Amino acid sequence: MMRSLFAGVSGLKNHQTRMDVIGNNISNVNTYGFKASRVTFQDMLSQTISGAARPQENVGGVNPRQVGLGMTIASIDRLFTQGSLQTTGNQTDLAISGDGFFMVSDGDKTLYTRAGNFALDRDGTLVNPANGLKVQGWMAARNENGQMAVNTSGTPEDIVIPIYSKVEARETSFVRYQSNLDARMEVVPPNATAQMRAAAGVTTNIDVYDNQGDPHRLTMTFWKTSPNQWTASAAITNTQGAVTIDVPGGAGQPNQANTGTRINLRFSPEGRLISVADDASPDELNQGTLSANMNFRIAGDPNVRSVRLELGKAGILEGITQFSSQSTTRAVEQDGYGMGYMESYNIDDSGVITGVYSNGVRQALAQVGMAVFTNPMGLTASGENLFESSNNSGEANIGSANSAGRGKVVAGTLEMSNVDLSDQFTDMIITQRGFQANSRTITTSDQMLQELLNLKR
Repeated sequence: MMRSLFAGVSGLKNHQTRMDVIGNNISNVNTYGFKASRVTFQDMLSQTISGAARPQENVGGVNPRQVGLGMTIASIDRLFTQGSLQTTGNQTDLAISGDGFFMVSDGDKTLYTRAGNFALDRDGTLVNPANGLKVQGWMAARNENGQMAVNTSGTPEDIVIPIYSKVEARETSFVRYQSNLDARMEVVPPNATAQMRAAAGVTTNIDVYDNQGDPHRLTMTFWKTSPNQWTASAAITNTQGAVTIDVPGGAGQPNQANTGTRINLRFSPEGRLISVADDASPDELNQGTLSANMNFRIAGDPNVRSVRLELGKAGILEGITQFSSQSTTRAVEQDGYGMGYMESYNIDDSGVITGVYSNGVRQALAQVGMAVFTNPMGLTASGENLFESSNNSGEANIGSANSAGRGKVVAGTLEMSNVDLSDQFTDMIITQRGFQANSRTITTSDQMLQELLNLKR
């Protein structure tokens, strides 16, 4: 008789726990990044009245006789299914589409979260504004090529976005040319003046920058000197002395003794650029990238400046070509710029934060880190949408988003709770009925005990 009472009590207590979990799920239906939990039950140890007996020669086997002692909670699982993404328009709001967690830190401890409602503090640090925890990732640094790059193999650190900061001027190191010289143009005689060459040839302009960020207009003039051969000269504004062009020698270095003011471009009959050479020296390039070094002095500065003119690749339809089509040769790229201020920034799907500056420069500032776990259900919830690693979650596998199984970052959105109200309401009904049925077990057992006591009367 007492067994049924205690079985009913266990059912009441554990159904109440399940109701607590359901209530917590429903209360967090609008909590960003919240992951719903579920409760699973299992029966408790049974009391054996008689054991099983194996079959004999004259009788068959007998099954065991056992009476269950109630039920208990098997597990409370957190379901890390994907929640819907809600657009907010706030650039620092981040959502994860796929697996992974953002990392936040208070300096001593690293915690993990799916809620990406971040903001900048007064120092430009990317933080969770609710508790001040700092978002972890990697800051960009200048590499050996002078480019800002992020090293994701380093130790994660605080992310700082330097709003309204300056970017220093960068001196132009190369100019790249592309498109076509019209093969139908007339040959310009050798004794033609500069004005005649400019009128009968092709002229293209682009601004290049010195080390202080001042722009100088670079003008390249191409004119046809014979079938399948063109000559080019350069001029730059605000220079002192002549502008010279030199094709690197055999060792790939400028030959200052043979430096002149012109270079010759030779094309194959099919219109492909096949070589570039000095006008008055034996230096010639006919393999790989065809380029020439332009040397000049800025007025008031005695140092010689050098800009590499990239004209194309030998025998490949890249860079400058010569076809019977309208001349469209132009400078398409140069790597210099003046000083600028950061005006805005954006975050791509791999978490890279790119600054946009007033001078048109776009460069990497930092990258938001992401962690994945072998068993995310093993994480320990610590409140405020945060999780800690545990003995059964595995170590955090830290890296960049959108790689190695990690989800991608979606800026300007937040991940909503994955709580399904229809499922929760259904579970609530089932749980209420289970609680009610267990209460009936206790009531009925009590009535049976009362009948037993009445036998004495």
